[in-house]
Amino acid sequence: MLSIRHLRKALTVSGKVDSRFQMEFDTIEYLKHGNTKQRQVYQLLTKHGIMSSLSVFEPILVGTIPINIDTDCSDIDIICYTSDLKQFSETLRKLFQGKDSFRLSEYQGKDTNAVVGSFKVESFEIEVFGQDTPTRQQLAYRHMLIEHRLLKQNGEGFRQQIIALKRKGFKTEPAFALLLDLKGDPYAELLNYETDIANKRPKR
Repeated sequence: MLSIRHLRKALTVSGKVDSRFQMEFDTIEYLKHGNTKQRQVYQLLTKHGIMSSLSVFEPILVGTIPINIDTDCSDIDIICYTSDLKQFSETLRKLFQGKDSFRLSEYQGKDTNAVVGSFKVESFEIEVFGQDTPTRQQLAYRHMLIEHRLLKQNGEGFRQQIIALKRKGFKTEPAFALLLDLKGDPYAELLNYETDIANKRPKR
């Protein structure tokens, strides 16, 4: 689940993703060939038409499940792009208010605001996050791509260490920052890898 602090960061920072980071994550097709949890999520999202019902908002599945660092308490995070938060809220209410534990929340940031709809489908908690920033420029997406590359570069042991930290209560970005010995704000520091990740070190 996106933390309140992470939500606030997502509302105050925007940017463009280096094209080198564009992977298969723009659709959920890769989940069909993934691990057990990923295949379960694919079946759930497809069965209930979650992504297709949000298609006008350019939805992307983000978070820990796509990059295989989820824990038992990880939920399904979906980001969306909307220029009309009121309409977005109304759409979420229309689509999902019949789901268990449905709730709508609004967040205000320095430069933009966001709406988050949360609900439960079968055994999964789902959060749908919308803001007036294209999904491929939102921090949740950018962080996920960076973390995916770092996981690939640093191997299985590194991935297991991230999961172990998350099981101890660490959020994802602080867990990466700890293992990479990054100082300062972990959400901002990880973005330094966006333009220099090929060298396995952040740009300074």
